[in-house]
Amino acid sequence: MTSYLLGLVGRDISASLTPALQEREGAECGLRLSYRIIDAARLGLGADDLPDLLDWAERLGFDGLNITHPFKQAVLPLLDELSDDAADLGAVNTVVFRDGRRLGRNTDWSGYGRAFRAALPDAVQDRVVLVGAGGAGVAVGYGLLDQGAEHVAVLDADVDRAQACAVRLAKRYGDDRVAVATDLARALDDAQGLVNATPVGMLGHPGMAVPAPLVRPDLWVSDVVYFPLETELVHLARARGCRVVPGGGMAVQQAVGAFEHFTGRVPDAGRMLRHFEELTAA
Repeated sequence: MTSYLLGLVGRDISASLTPALQEREGAECGLRLSYRIIDAARLGLGADDLPDLLDWAERLGFDGLNITHPFKQAVLPLLDELSDDAADLGAVNTVVFRDGRRLGRNTDWSGYGRAFRAALPDAVQDRVVLVGAGGAGVAVGYGLLDQGAEHVAVLDADVDRAQACAVRLAKRYGDDRVAVATDLARALDDAQGLVNATPVGMLGHPGMAVPAPLVRPDLWVSDVVYFPLETELVHLARARGCRVVPGGGMAVQQAVGAFEHFTGRVPDAGRMLRHFEELTAA
């Protein structure tokens, strides 16, 4: 039986469902797959420790790592090769160790795009406000525009980061489809959808990245946070009658893409989604 040793590197990720998803799908595919959590918060690690961490993982025989907040951009200079989409995005969520090389991939954008289209197929051409311009934000913007969004307005507490995100997206999709927003209320006046791509709302980061009065019933609302699945933003949006896209779909679909990169096998996405639903219903 072919075996794989994989891991997830990030901060405050001890409750991640990714290990269970990957290990179950591995077993279903006839693989012996072990998936480990490497929680930087618990281990007292920061971005400066990434070089040692990757060296350590290679020496211990890891076949690959998923990378999550806050390391998706910091890991870039430590890799030997980037896929075109990862280079465009300037962020990596999947590192494959192969033949002594570190290969950087990104399945966040495609995972978000597939999950969004499955949930709201009639909204793929809408105008959207994207809150958060870090690694997840760039991936979401890429996914939205790839699916056909008419326009994406990017807002971040760090205006330089928002500008950098917009430049990356515009380079691929055109200046007329992307802009930086500095006034959230005004940007939402011209939008049909709102996406939270910040870590606000996840376990350890309570609250909402969007003031409650701005969540109006005619907006659809999406959140990339999936733990908890019902974030404060998703809960409020449901209560106000908004159509919502919780983070679970993206979590599953990015895991589907990562599994294929790690193992070379095409997983059963429907089976992984059903497993995710079982895990979150427990």
